[in-house]
Amino acid sequence: MWVPLHAVCLRSQRVCRRSVAAAVSQCFRHRDASVSHFSHSAGLSAQTCKALVYRTHGDPSRVVQLEGVELPSLGAKDVLVKVLAAPINPSDINMIQGTYAILPDLPAVGGNEGVAQVVEVGSQVKSLKTGDWVIPKDAGLGTWRTQAVLPEEDVISVPNDIPLVSAATLGVNPCTAFRMLSDFEDLKPGDSVIQNAANSGVGQAVIQIAAARGINTINVIRDRPEFTELSDKLKAIGASHVIKEEALRKHEIKELFKTCPKPKLALNGVGGKSATELLRHLQIGGSMVTYGGMSKQPVTVPVSALIFKDVKVRGFWVTKWKRDHSHDGRAFRAMLDELCSLIKQGKLRAPACTEVGLQQYHAALDTAMQPFISTKQVLVM
Repeated sequence: MWVPLHAVCLRSQRVCRRSVAAAVSQCFRHRDASVSHFSHSAGLSAQTCKALVYRTHGDPSRVVQLEGVELPSLGAKDVLVKVLAAPINPSDINMIQGTYAILPDLPAVGGNEGVAQVVEVGSQVKSLKTGDWVIPKDAGLGTWRTQAVLPEEDVISVPNDIPLVSAATLGVNPCTAFRMLSDFEDLKPGDSVIQNAANSGVGQAVIQIAAARGINTINVIRDRPEFTELSDKLKAIGASHVIKEEALRKHEIKELFKTCPKPKLALNGVGGKSATELLRHLQIGGSMVTYGGMSKQPVTVPVSALIFKDVKVRGFWVTKWKRDHSHDGRAFRAMLDELCSLIKQGKLRAPACTEVGLQQYHAALDTAMQPFISTKQVLVM
């Protein structure tokens, strides 16, 4: 099954829904040395799937192994799914390395995001049917595998007529972009947002969702030999302005603000000096929201920004948002419906992806860990 992170040791906010400790104790009582017995139910079937498993934290290319994993019996409120595709995200890498904010009990199956097709449903399942596409509701379900038996409540349906890579990459970056554009400032058509890491998965989603809402985006990227080509690509998906980081301190930014309103919202995925520069250009009372720290440098807030501009400095983590809203799924459902509508209208596309077979996971992991990669690695089962 997809091992649920809502039942790991670091999640102290609420009581676990099921005991992963008991499941893990059964995982490696092997009848066959090549088969791992991951289970969340008492009964075990003879059916197995292939999964990327790690038993210890470390270098993903060393600790992740492709293994046969035994599937549990289908319970009344469970669904059997066939995983179709699952991306390799930075959070996946960090989780395997043991550096992420939340970590599953070991052994664990890698992957926090992906799309699967329902193959069979339990007798009491009401919200899903055979053939439906589903994505995880929460992080840590272990999506790097061919099949899984899951509680109905752990997944949510998405349309099966959207592109496969769009469905597989829907639950993290587009949701992060959507919430940041919706929850921190009351943005109207004609307003502006400034962001660094504009060519990241989140950045591209911000550009497209903002464009669909009539919101200007000022997109900051580092200088590079292919800057013009990248700028053209971002403008093709809706970017209003694309500038180099060093331009934030030069006269050209003042010229830009003669025709474009100063931003109400700044989105920071880098940290360090880049974040400080974003703050300088916010409107009075505006917000900077930090969702990442690729530079691994702290965010420094000028005193003048706090005193004279009364800026708000906030943080956002989509996993926490999902968990905070898990008691009532209507907000999550409404967000997915709006995002999928944009996808169907051609207004929201997945970032560039390279589809890789599960057997080629070593190469995919190595590529995903390289700095400044231009495409997302997606495991196709």
